[in-house]
Amino acid sequence: MESVNFSLLANQKIANTLGKRGTQSDITLYDRKERDTIRTWVRPHGFPDKIQPLMQAINLGEYAILCLDALDKFAGEQILALDLLSVKDGILSHTHDVDHNSLLRAIRGTVLENYRYVEPDDIRRATMDFEPLHSAGDTNIVVDHCFDVQGAGTIILGKVMSGTVSKYDELTLYPADTSVLVKSIQMHDDPVDTASSPARVGLAIKGVKPDDVRRGDMLCNYKCPVASTLSVDFTKTPYYDGDVIRGQMCLVNLGLQVVSGKFVSTNPVSIKTDRPVSYGVYSNCIILKPEYKIRIMGGGTVSN
Repeated sequence: MESVNFSLLANQKIANTLGKRGTQSDITLYDRKERDTIRTWVRPHGFPDKIQPLMQAINLGEYAILCLDALDKFAGEQILALDLLSVKDGILSHTHDVDHNSLLRAIRGTVLENYRYVEPDDIRRATMDFEPLHSAGDTNIVVDHCFDVQGAGTIILGKVMSGTVSKYDELTLYPADTSVLVKSIQMHDDPVDTASSPARVGLAIKGVKPDDVRRGDMLCNYKCPVASTLSVDFTKTPYYDGDVIRGQMCLVNLGLQVVSGKFVSTNPVSIKTDRPVSYGVYSNCIILKPEYKIRIMGGGTVSN
């Protein structure tokens, strides 16, 4: 079974045309199975009220779909986030309320210059042209939801970022460093014995309770790096008009993890987080300031 995952930055009307709505929180998942391929679209339902769901939805897709209804500060945040997170392939579209040439100027010099432009009504068809992007190596599964099901126990929903997961695998949950056993695996509600990157999976897990699991946690078959102080090769975005000051508070986005942090040094940049974070498969760190007009401060690579 093949999988293709998209970050869907578009309105609800377009989301409804793509697939069946599944798990819904501040990020909402839509999926469709056609022949041997499952396509999933992850929409940041809680954006623009909050910036965190935008970053998390983007980190769950190999590709992005950006369809804009307006060229405003929220459009700017989406363009900036896609560029900082280096989502290099996707679909660009807009409604009649957006001037095409103005949009092209807005994305100049970003990864979006290489996106395929399609009309909004053609987005679903255009998604069929995107091929699965496999990532081999060690097993890394990022968690986006976790809950309890009567008779099944703890269920983790997430994406296989790299490698393969199999029934009865013994993995470790990071950053807690807790051993777990995979009791069963589902893809698109169908039981399977194995699932490989970039599959979305539902895992029945033994060894943890839902209260022990946070969004952004990693399930790995190796020792995943964990830290509570991050050295970041940080570059401030030119659209952020604040300063970078020692002792300043911020939010740190690393994969699906969003944690509070404080700058303990600015040259080089070092940030202490309020709890440990795992950063093995995700090394691209984005710094957020939710109280500012442009809420994305900048980003860089973790160099611990």
